[in-house]
Amino acid sequence: MNVEVTPLPGIGVRKEFVAGNGRRIGVVSHRDGTTDLIVSKSDDPDACLASLPLTADEAGALANLLGVPQLVAQLAEEQKDLPGISTRQLTIKAASPYDGRTLGDTAIRTRTGVSVVAVMRAGQIHPSPAPDFVFTARDLVVAVGTAEGLDAATKILHQG
Repeated sequence: MNVEVTPLPGIGVRKEFVAGNGRRIGVVSHRDGTTDLIVSKSDDPDACLASLPLTADEAGALANLLGVPQLVAQLAEEQKDLPGISTRQLTIKAASPYDGRTLGDTAIRTRTGVSVVAVMRAGQIHPSPAPDFVFTARDLVVAVGTAEGLDAATKILHQG
């Protein structure tokens, strides 16, 4: 899919793609840090049909909703011929004992055999995080392992 990037002088940057129905779907990243989700006419990208202002938290949540499932689906497809191996997304909750602590502090791989393959934070994917990667609340952790190992990893991230 082709993403068009258009500088908007004095405003910011518009990034958009053309959907199957011909509508343009995109995001305007404003210079002041705000973000708008937009839908434009197929024949006129400057003719905005709808615009939805998003806070930074809303933009991050939307990115997580759209990005992590794609990554998990791709990993699941790649592992379909490996019986007993699963991919799961785990959430770092605000009450997690690992909010503000490192991946290494969890000792997840040693304790469960589960590998953390990526962390999605505010729309940004952090692939193959190192042991010094610091978790924050609302991080989505993409992990690979056995069902039992993933259950144990979930318990560790939620309860310690």
